[in-house]
This record gives sequence, C-alpha cells and structure tokens, in this order.
Amino acid sequence: MATNQNTSAATSGNNKDMPIVLVTGSSGLIGSHLTAQLQDKYQVIGLDKVGDPTPSPKVENINFDITSEESIAKALERVKNAYGDRIASVIHLAAYYDFSGAPSPLYEEVTVKGTQKFLKALQKYKVDQFVFSSTNLIYKPTEPGQKIAEDCPLQPNWDYPESKVDTEEIIREERKGIPAVILRLAGVYDEQGDSIPIVHQIQRIYEKDFTSHLFSGDTSHGNVFLHLEDLIDALLKTVEKRNELPEEIYINIGEPETPSYLAIQDTIGLQLYGEEWTTLEIPKPVAKAGAWIRNQVGDPFIKPWMIDRSDEHYELDISRARDLLGWQPQHKILDTIPAMIQNLKADPVAWYKKNKLDPSSIEGKKQEQEKSD
Repeated sequence: MATNQNTSAATSGNNKDMPIVLVTGSSGLIGSHLTAQLQDKYQVIGLDKVGDPTPSPKVENINFDITSEESIAKALERVKNAYGDRIASVIHLAAYYDFSGAPSPLYEEVTVKGTQKFLKALQKYKVDQFVFSSTNLIYKPTEPGQKIAEDCPLQPNWDYPESKVDTEEIIREERKGIPAVILRLAGVYDEQGDSIPIVHQIQRIYEKDFTSHLFSGDTSHGNVFLHLEDLIDALLKTVEKRNELPEEIYINIGEPETPSYLAIQDTIGLQLYGEEWTTLEIPKPVAKAGAWIRNQVGDPFIKPWMIDRSDEHYELDISRARDLLGWQPQHKILDTIPAMIQNLKADPVAWYKKNKLDPSSIEGKKQEQEKSD
C-alpha cells in the first residue's frame, strides 16, 4: 500500500456552496459511476489507492492508503484545507475482495482495520452521514420463497462476508456521533457483464465446456443480483435522504426476485444457441473431485470450496429500502442477460478482456471465422 499523497483534477470549477461528498474506492466500477452522477449536485472528492484513476474534471481524486493513519490524516487534511470540515456524506466503497476464496490478511488490514482507522480520523470533522457497502452474503442462506430481512440471522462462511460483518461491528463501535447507513448489497452486474459469477457462467456455455452442463447444488436455488444503475440510484437516494434517516440503519439493496441457477442457465443457452441448456445435478463428492483435478492442471474458475456453497440461496426483502429511500430496482438480471450476450457476440475478444477472462481460447475461433467470411 503506497502512502504518497497525489491529487488529480482541478478544483476551481467546483461550486463551494454545494455539499461535500467523499467517495472511497472512487476509481473502481461503482465509485467511478457514482462520482459522475454526484458531481452536478455535490462537491465530490474521491479517495483511492495510488493507481491510474480517470476522474471527471469536476472531481478531485486524492491518493491515500487506508491502512495508514498518517495517509488518511493527510488526505482528510487536504479535504479540509480545500473544501472545509463539513462533510455531507462519506460513501465508503473501498475494501479488499478476492473471489478465489483464498484467505488473506488484507481482509483484516484493508476492510476491517482500514475502516476503523478511517472512522477514527473522521471524528475530527462534521460528518452528516457515513455509508458502508456491505453484502447480502453475510446472511444465513434461505429457501426459495423465504425473504431475508435486515434483522434475519447472519451466517458468513468465508473471508469476504466475514470481513463485512466484522466491519459492521466496527462501525457500530467507532461511529460515535456520526450517523451510519449500512447498505447490504446484492451482486452487481450491467449490460457488459461485470459480474464474476455471471460472466464465468456465460463463458462456460459460450465455449461449450462440459462443466457448463453440470451443477453440484440444487438448480432451483440462486443468488440475488443488482444492476449497477440501480445501485447508483440507491446510493444517490441515500445521500439525498441523509437528514431523514435514523442514526444507525441497515438496508437491503437488491432485486426482489431471485432467479434460479437453472433459469440463468436456460436464459444464456437460449440467447447463445436458441435452446435451453441441459443442466444436470451431480453429487458434491464427484464435483469436488473434478474441481480438484482441474485445479491441479490449470486455473479454472470453479474451486473446490465453491462446491460446499452451491446450495446456498439468497432472497431479499427490500421493503425497508422502499419505505426509507423510496427506492426499488428498475432492472432484472434475466432481462439483462440478452444484452450481455449481444455485447459478447459483437466482439468476443473485447468482451472477454473487459471481464478479465482469458481470450486465448476464442481468438483462434474468431480468426477462423474471419477467414471463412
């Protein structure tokens, strides 16, 4: 984690009378879209690790290291000197995430302790709202038709959701007088894909990998999703309602209908090949053995640890989001998959690269097709 302090984007064009909003993780998928939507109504300052952000001219990006108290203090001092010490909302998106499931000390260092250090530093400022991006994966899984409300039992079972639960507890302890909103978010996607499990599911079927026909869990179960535009809308409404929300509140943000794994399989198959995709449920020991073998000879997406969680089902009650934020999603994952497939077909290599997939397996097919054309 680098600690040097860099800023980008001019500040002279900002309206000093507009409320200040800080966004951590500002150069990521969510952060970059959020800052673009906030900039017309707020003075927006992005906080992110040293990298290559491409901010709007209206957004200042300050490089900082969330694991360093000194770096956090310098970043906030820059905000105070340039904008003042009154902050309308802090939207905290920065966190560590690794879909491989491998344990990492960065969950504790970045997500948990980083948030703790950040909140302590914010105590010196006048903060109207602190918004934390948690996850629906902290909940105990349910069954189809049984909704999960914010007071339902928690049961995180791998490092990522465990770090979110620990961080929620840190916020309760460290927020002091800062009002806190914990948004428990479903898995984000958009028309380009940008959802690790969905794009890999599409990839397996697109390449007609034999594993695309196999599933180690109950195919009637599934996870809950959230379109990027709906997430941005929820965050905007959260900032707008900052003076109306309770001092500490937890809100589910996701689509109210959870598609089954089989429904997603069939939708992908229909869009790619005009027919539903044959999907067979296989015993977990067989699936684990197969996953273990494939992981010895390559680096496939499906890891043995995923097999144990393949039966998990999440279905959110979003009535609190409707009541307190006036929010409800305008998109559905099953309605958006056709657009993902259309973008894939338009330029498979570009789609693979956009979604951080290895395009080598399809580049040869594309060249052969171009020759035949």
